[in-house]
Amino acid sequence: MNRLMFKMPLLVAVTTILLFHPSLVRSNHSEDHAGISARRAADYVHGVIEAGRTTYSQAIVDRLGKSDSLRTTENWKRENTLPLPAQFLMMSSRMSNQRGIGMRYRLMSLWPINPKNAPPSQTEQRGLKQVAKNPGQPFTWVVQKNGVWFYEAIYPDKAVAESCVSCHNHHPKSPKTDFKIGDVMGGIVIDLPLGRRFNKKPSDKFLFPPEVVADYVHSILESNRAVYAKHIVNRLESRGVMSASEHWEQDHTLMLPVQFFINTCRLIREKGLGLDFQLISLWPINMKNSPGNQFERMGLETVDYHPIRPYTGWVKVGHKRFFQSIYADLAVSPACVECHNAHPKSPKRDFKLLDVMGGIVVTLPIP
Repeated sequence: MNRLMFKMPLLVAVTTILLFHPSLVRSNHSEDHAGISARRAADYVHGVIEAGRTTYSQAIVDRLGKSDSLRTTENWKRENTLPLPAQFLMMSSRMSNQRGIGMRYRLMSLWPINPKNAPPSQTEQRGLKQVAKNPGQPFTWVVQKNGVWFYEAIYPDKAVAESCVSCHNHHPKSPKTDFKIGDVMGGIVIDLPLGRRFNKKPSDKFLFPPEVVADYVHSILESNRAVYAKHIVNRLESRGVMSASEHWEQDHTLMLPVQFFINTCRLIREKGLGLDFQLISLWPINMKNSPGNQFERMGLETVDYHPIRPYTGWVKVGHKRFFQSIYADLAVSPACVECHNAHPKSPKRDFKLLDVMGGIVVTLPIP
């Protein structure tokens, strides 16, 4: 797995070690300008959402559907099939939203099958129309809800899989039945909290602390993987429908949860946002996933004993600065445990469900 590696002495590589703190959004007159703009934070969030959905749609739904191995249906629980890509995204968003980190996201459409997914305001309706006409540019605004200000952004929700098109075009409740692959079917709405104090204007330059943005993108990554592990791998394996395997392409099986994560990270890198993720471990099956420097080793040891909080710090490479956050990587599925405990190259073979197996490194470029 390709990854951004920093093999520098500790005193050079890590300039400051930070403990996680849910800081408020910084205004443009803050003395500390080490922040990430609201637009870039929203771009990061959307990039991770889109990459996770694309992985599920193409590597799971389309691949297994074309080989007639496993169907995708709306009533997936009862029929022992795969959920639709839209259902996968909605389950992931529900799980992430319930984490209470402030950031929220959801699906919305001008042509919803479920009326609950229609735009509730004129601004959101205008935003959906705008991204349908110009999908290369998100629609953004600032709004106050229940006393709290939010930076909101709508990104186009495109038909990335044949199952998306087929479902909408043949569903009896669909108000639009001529979608094609690549069409804009709706929007992904992202809410970033700005706080309660003072009036906010769209022209304000809001800066989010990098540790907050790291929590946002990690929450989406973890929610995607948790939904995939629970509702896809665990459910289908327990019912004898299909198993997950390391050689999923050759075996025409489900990919392991860790492979779902790795594939998602690859797609995020390809977007060119500068956002990077990697899996590392003190007990890696692949030695490329060993800690690359002292900071990573310290981070892995820390989250092994304190898995609730991430281990964070600053890294400087040349004239560029990066913020890194290492989160505990838990064994979220029996398939994770079985793979590591049985793999001939695994240096540790006594993992249990929900054990810390390593770390997820989130790297954010800081202007």
